[in-house]
Amino acid sequence: MPITYSDQEIVSLVQEHKSLPADWRARTRLKPKRGHHEQHLELIGDAENEFRLVLRRSHINPFDFSIILAVRVAGSSQLFRLRRYNGKSHEHTNHIENVTFHDFHIHFATERYQELGTREDAYADPTDRYGAFDGAFLCLRDDANLEIPHEPQYGLFEEG
Repeated sequence: MPITYSDQEIVSLVQEHKSLPADWRARTRLKPKRGHHEQHLELIGDAENEFRLVLRRSHINPFDFSIILAVRVAGSSQLFRLRRYNGKSHEHTNHIENVTFHDFHIHFATERYQELGTREDAYADPTDRYGAFDGAFLCLRDDANLEIPHEPQYGLFEEG
């Protein structure tokens, strides 16, 4: 299988500055979709790359979620998953390393897994950096250079 992006290109795409729109909270409210809630948000990075943020959470299991950062492959409609932050709802196996675990985990796109012919982000590392959906989003924000626009602070019982 041909490599779509090298490891160096993947790092560059992940690190590219991406600003969330001012109304990002409203545009990322999850909507019911076949057994889970989901929403997508399109972003343009500073280098003009087109990204998609995918937020997905189970109706039933709070540990069953994914927060995905993908980039649109230039000249196509194909999305390439750069990072995927998953909950602790299933067992994961890294097939090249023959390592299996059941924990919160972060998937990384790699050249090696593209060469293997599997999903580009089939490799994952267990993590203790988050334990819920909101924490996974904050990790993605920090890891993928997402800029959240300044929002006024609201009192405890005020709506924002």
